[in-house]
Amino acid sequence: MPQDPARDSDTVRLHPDGTVSSGRPTPPPAAVSPPRATEPTEPRAAETPAGSADPAEVVAPPAADETVSWSATPPVEAPPSATPVAEEGTAADDTTAESGSAAGTSSAGDSPGSDPGESTSLLPVDPGTPGAGDDTATPPPPVDGDGDGPEGPPAGDAGSGRPWWRRTAVLAPVAAVAVLGAAYGIDLAVSSGDVPRSTVVGGVDIGGLSPAAAATRLEEELGPRVSADHPVLAGDVEGVVHPPAAGITLDVPATVDAADDQPLNPWTRLSTLFADRTVTPVLTGDETALTAQVDQLAATVDQPPVEATVVIEGTSPRLVEAADGRRLDRDGAAEAITAALASGGDPTRAIELPVDVDPATVPDAEAQRVLDETVTPALAAPVRVVGADGADSAEIPVAAIAASLTFTPQEDGTLAVAVDPQALKSQMGEQFAVFGSPAEDARFEVSGDSIAVVPSVDGEGINPTDLAQQLLPVLTQAAPREVTAVLGPVPAEFTTEQAQALGIEEQVSSFSTNFTNTASGTNIRVVAAEVDGALVLPGETFSLNGYTGPRGTAQGYVPAAVISGGELSQAVGGGISQFATTMFNAVFFAGLEDVYHKPHSFYISRYPAGREATVYEGQIDLQWRNDTDTGIYVQTEWVPGSITVTFWGTRYYDIESISSDRRNLRAPAQQEKIDDGNCTPQSGSTGFDITVTRVFQDLNTGAELRREAFDTRYAAEAIIRCVPPPAEPAPGDPAASGAPTPTPTPTPPGG
Repeated sequence: MPQDPARDSDTVRLHPDGTVSSGRPTPPPAAVSPPRATEPTEPRAAETPAGSADPAEVVAPPAADETVSWSATPPVEAPPSATPVAEEGTAADDTTAESGSAAGTSSAGDSPGSDPGESTSLLPVDPGTPGAGDDTATPPPPVDGDGDGPEGPPAGDAGSGRPWWRRTAVLAPVAAVAVLGAAYGIDLAVSSGDVPRSTVVGGVDIGGLSPAAAATRLEEELGPRVSADHPVLAGDVEGVVHPPAAGITLDVPATVDAADDQPLNPWTRLSTLFADRTVTPVLTGDETALTAQVDQLAATVDQPPVEATVVIEGTSPRLVEAADGRRLDRDGAAEAITAALASGGDPTRAIELPVDVDPATVPDAEAQRVLDETVTPALAAPVRVVGADGADSAEIPVAAIAASLTFTPQEDGTLAVAVDPQALKSQMGEQFAVFGSPAEDARFEVSGDSIAVVPSVDGEGINPTDLAQQLLPVLTQAAPREVTAVLGPVPAEFTTEQAQALGIEEQVSSFSTNFTNTASGTNIRVVAAEVDGALVLPGETFSLNGYTGPRGTAQGYVPAAVISGGELSQAVGGGISQFATTMFNAVFFAGLEDVYHKPHSFYISRYPAGREATVYEGQIDLQWRNDTDTGIYVQTEWVPGSITVTFWGTRYYDIESISSDRRNLRAPAQQEKIDDGNCTPQSGSTGFDITVTRVFQDLNTGAELRREAFDTRYAAEAIIRCVPPPAEPAPGDPAASGAPTPTPTPTPPGG
């Protein structure tokens, strides 16, 4: 039989009923009864297990009330001096009890004269048992399959003759386990289908509820807390987050699904009797919407650091101290908002958002050093610029130096000082023109019905960048200070190549209007001169108010007629609307985009109905966009009584204008006003509605490409008669004595 080296002291027992059991036998009792006589039996060969490494010993069947056991160790003969069994009344040790052989047996090789009634084949003997033939050896009593003898457990056993499974030490734990198992099963069966007890979601207890009831409770108690506006606090900045606007909502079905799985672990179920089972609610959200809200909060929280620097006001420098900035941790803020909403906490309690400190780089000491060592001496005196031959010179005043100095923080914490070339050039104006010859930009010249590019010309003179580099080291020197001008080529800002690339080659549109008022004509002439030669690049928007700037007496404008409150009055710059109307029609027939225009409040007969525009400085503007791929050159021509606006560029369309009939006619009201010197009579005009349609047609085929409608509503212009003031009452008249004057009868409309 194969032997397990790790269990060389185990025994295998062959019972009277022919069964075999394994395990350590119960030690034999201290007092052993003498063996009983047995009837002779025929020897029976023991079966050899298949595959056994060693053949099994042949064992004669024992008597009906006798048990034979053998050790798993190889058979050995016990020496004559084998250890005797324990004395009567003393419990034998485990080794002796497990390995003792039956009395009267002999080892292999005994003489054939042994008693045939008790003859057995050699059994394996444990090394610790008495040898075969030792008269002092005590045979073990028969044992049952559980290791107890027929008379009960061996001496020293705590039992009282009951089977092991009926002993108190075994029954108590088994009973406890059985009770707990039954309780577990009952608890699982009773709670099946419900949310596990003690389940809390966002502070709402839904334990023991059905899924439907749990969903209702979550919708009623947790839902409003999640969707409510929550105050937020980022440093000392307060704000509000709107969960619905951020796309954050409570997903009730998903939350119930996450909470209603019954735990199968007994210890987990037991723990819910004493503690809550917390489940995080499932929130759905739009990451883009939440990011947008966080960005809005960041716009109020974020502050860049203030670097220590120097500020010059006029010619007076001062130090600006450094201050750390702050920056909202956007990812952390989104997580804090989501976590707070998931907790189901009080929506009136502010959610604290993480804010990072953005430290300043340049310390105050560095800015103070720059102020003391560079700025103060730089503003102490002007700098003289002289030509190489000494013939020409110009002075850079302290104010120009102050306006040109720049201060830039560096990553290493220093404050870099420089002179801005363009600021220096702007401050000096034409003073540098004495050195060399100026450059000339390319320009457009119209001759008859054609337009051409006048080439640019590079000049020679002081290069502002070179002068700025020369000037910086001189500024820390004591007065008098001087630099020598180094002349070089000065390129034109608008070159011939740039002008030619704009595609301004032909007349695109032209429109003219007439006028008779002398004052209005003056203002039209002034504005036409300002706009003449305007260049509108592809994609640019032209603004009439923006291009001309203020239109006051300082710019040459005079008082002229304007419409104010539906009546004619006088204002400086009046008549500009005639120029605006003329330009709007040039835009209309060029097919350019109308960005904004406003028709007059009532119709003026010298303008095309529904195709005119008014302007007023600072309030009403005319704006149009060059939505083509080529440039637009604006030409204006003023002659007494007429103004013409022509656009040059590249034609893309033929434009047709279609006007509807006038509709919804409105008769003018009639009024009489006292002629106190401010009354302007009006002949009046009928109000009406009209639609003008701009039709875009293909240049080559004439096919219609698209249409654009302009709807205009004109109010009726009131008929105003200026009447002389009433005569002063003569002495004695009722009016002089205070008598009431009869109310005149109003003139009915129409007429």
